[in-house]
Amino acid sequence: MEFFQQNWYWVALAAITGSWLLVDLIRSRGDRTQLSPVEATLLMNREDAVVVDVRDQGEFEQGHIPNARNIALKDLPHRIAELEKLKSKPLILCCATGARSSSALGTLRKAGFDKLFNLRGGIFEWEKAGQPLGRKKKSK
Repeated sequence: MEFFQQNWYWVALAAITGSWLLVDLIRSRGDRTQLSPVEATLLMNREDAVVVDVRDQGEFEQGHIPNARNIALKDLPHRIAELEKLKSKPLILCCATGARSSSALGTLRKAGFDKLFNLRGGIFEWEKAGQPLGRKKKSK
């Protein structure tokens, strides 16, 4: 009990952080568009899903999911036509952490795409899960 009294701020911080993670976990469970790196790999292998990396080209060149297409988020509204032929395939959107790709998912959904998924945690989680990264330039 003495520990908690002397370190109440650390205990409070741990409780707040744990609550935030729990809320995030519950929220993502209800969202079927969020994929873990393993789920994304399965979708690529089983359903020939296409990965669209919405990071800037410099970020993309530092390391990306093999065979990913690079269309920066800022260019996406002008380049949607490039993805039209892929409407029948699942598209996995990714970025560094999952935030920009979540925004891209909304843009593509408004454009009529149905099979859209977001790589939860982005390239950061992909790499953390031990998945391979490519370093070749491939923008199309």
